[in-house]
Amino acid sequence: MNILVIDGQGGRLGRKLAENIRKTCPEAFITAVGTNSIATSNMMNSNCADQLATGENAVIVACRTAQVIVGPFGIVTADAMLGEITPAMANAVASSSAYRVLIPMNLCNTYIAGVAPGSAAILEDAMNHIKDLVDRESSR
Repeated sequence: MNILVIDGQGGRLGRKLAENIRKTCPEAFITAVGTNSIATSNMMNSNCADQLATGENAVIVACRTAQVIVGPFGIVTADAMLGEITPAMANAVASSSAYRVLIPMNLCNTYIAGVAPGSAAILEDAMNHIKDLVDRESSR
């Protein structure tokens, strides 16, 4: 399964996601795309992604072939992450045929009701869901 991890700013969430996906689904092909070089570098340091890229066009192109897209909720919101998510990036994620697993975060002038600050349960829930998706794809 082709899983696309997208993150911006410092790339800490993207790195955590890539590491956890690799542990949970070792057979997955992971593409990590940072909206900036620092985010990409941080995700690269995890040594968990099969391929890495940076920038708007990389997000757009990677969304075309991804089966699952994982990242913070802001990746579907134009101008999120202090403007790092361009309208073209948000549109590429939102209009992709990929299944999206979005991590809710109360940032960027957006409040997501029901999200507890710093809840580790959110990341665990996302990994369990991704594992179910990979397992279903593998059994086909």
